[in-house]
Amino acid sequence: MKPVPLANVAQLAEFDEIIDVRSPGEFAQDHIPGALNFPVLDDAERERVGTMYKQISAFEAKKLGAALVSYNIARHLKEHFADKPRTWKPLIYCWRGGNRSGSMAHVLKQIGFDTAQMNGGYKAYRRSVMDELESLPGRFNFRVVCGPTGSGKSRLLQALLKSGAQVLDLEELAAHRGSVLGNLPDAPQPPQKMFDSQLWWALKQFEPSLPVYVEAESKKIGLLRVPDAVLTRMREGSCVRIEVATPLRVTLLKEEYAHFLTNPAALAEKLDCLVGLYGHELIASWNALATQGLWDELVLALLEKHYDPAYGKSTLKNYPNYADTTPVVVENINPVGFSNAARHILEQA
Repeated sequence: MKPVPLANVAQLAEFDEIIDVRSPGEFAQDHIPGALNFPVLDDAERERVGTMYKQISAFEAKKLGAALVSYNIARHLKEHFADKPRTWKPLIYCWRGGNRSGSMAHVLKQIGFDTAQMNGGYKAYRRSVMDELESLPGRFNFRVVCGPTGSGKSRLLQALLKSGAQVLDLEELAAHRGSVLGNLPDAPQPPQKMFDSQLWWALKQFEPSLPVYVEAESKKIGLLRVPDAVLTRMREGSCVRIEVATPLRVTLLKEEYAHFLTNPAALAEKLDCLVGLYGHELIASWNALATQGLWDELVLALLEKHYDPAYGKSTLKNYPNYADTTPVVVENINPVGFSNAARHILEQA
């Protein structure tokens, strides 16, 4: 029987499925986009084997590990792989491309599947991702959507995507709207490594000859860091300046942050983070507006005092041509309004 062949990151598209045999906890931290998790050791089993290895002996740990791995592979074969055709071509990987992926790959190869093992495992994949995140951004021409808070930049990106443009939505990947109030109520941010993987994968799908539309961002989106090479290339791109009347911005922000309207206490907790900038008295007045349900007044106050000055200063620093860019005026914040704006932008490109 021939040994299981080795594959690398450049060959991912050659396989029908990518199988990650690491524990669920490892998988949750990061994995190859599209990979399926069929662990040969779950988190508790992995800890148990590791403890035995350190406290008793490598021999006893390997005996236990072999029994657990064999049981789990058999279960996966019965529950998930039994209906696979002979032509099925999986790629198997673990942490370093060692025993865990080797065991699964060996069994599948013995059955007759055209199986390969990831050379170097997840660690090699991670190195490749970080290396490519340094070089990939340089292949693209970014068109950076700029506009003050509440002007619907994310909505415009979605309209551009629906119109057929290439769109990199960093806030969607980061599960965060990019401000002190930006945490999404129903979606925690992914780990940094997962964000890197999703960003890498998104860039890999783009055609370099076509522009990529992206929203202007700072170095961090919530707790996540945007790679320096991405930011540098974005700041070398041209601006798409979006302009929305202030009353419409207030309405849009109330729609986007509706979860705070039903939970003023959660909003107060976030606003308390700004005490160092504005003092207790001003923050207390903002919280009072929230408690009274005076949302239009509160949103307008936040825009005028906090968001607009900060955004203007940051944007002019990173995109000096912003002030001289002809704005695209959005007169209606419903889907039709942003669809019209997207069509205008693409016609002018």
